[in-house]
Amino acid sequence: MESLVLAMVTEPSVCAQARGLLGRILTSHGVSAVITEVEAYDGPHDPASHAYTRTPRSETMYGPPMRLYVYRIHGHHCANIVTSPEGAGSAVLIRAGRVVGGLDLARQRRAPRIDDKRRIDDESLGRGPGNLAKALGITMADLRTDVTALGGVHLGERAQTPETIVAGPRVGVRLAADEPWRFWIGDEPSVSVYRRHPKACRQTRN
Repeated sequence: MESLVLAMVTEPSVCAQARGLLGRILTSHGVSAVITEVEAYDGPHDPASHAYTRTPRSETMYGPPMRLYVYRIHGHHCANIVTSPEGAGSAVLIRAGRVVGGLDLARQRRAPRIDDKRRIDDESLGRGPGNLAKALGITMADLRTDVTALGGVHLGERAQTPETIVAGPRVGVRLAADEPWRFWIGDEPSVSVYRRHPKACRQTRN
């Protein structure tokens, strides 16, 4: 049984769906990782979500569930899994993972630039959503992939049942910044560091 370290707050169903992804294996283009950190985004009810306003960019989030929503930010790709029924717009950002298969390929994809002498240790290969997508080889070409289908990007069963799931505020969002909708496996070294947006508002979901 999971021990949840959670604030006693009312939360949308996407939060339970986000916690349910922890410990599952995500396989993509020759690399597999155990999902260790996620963030929930509650569609049109969540001002931090890309789906807060329905646009061509966020249309995938309003489509069928278990599809991959991929976007680019600061030169990096980020991978989300749509978890809500069609038309609802909720999705979960996969923030971090521990590489358990295709380690050499993940290392190659995450290799530092020639002028960067820093070594990337294996625990850091999938730390942070951009790094994880890079290690997994996820790009815009994977947008709308059905993660329940074999091949391409595929979501597998749980490799482990987390003993402790910790909750905290989401990383780097400006609106609804204090919602505790980021979840991670306790004492997991691949989890990213919390960074609050410098212009984050003290605004919460109604």
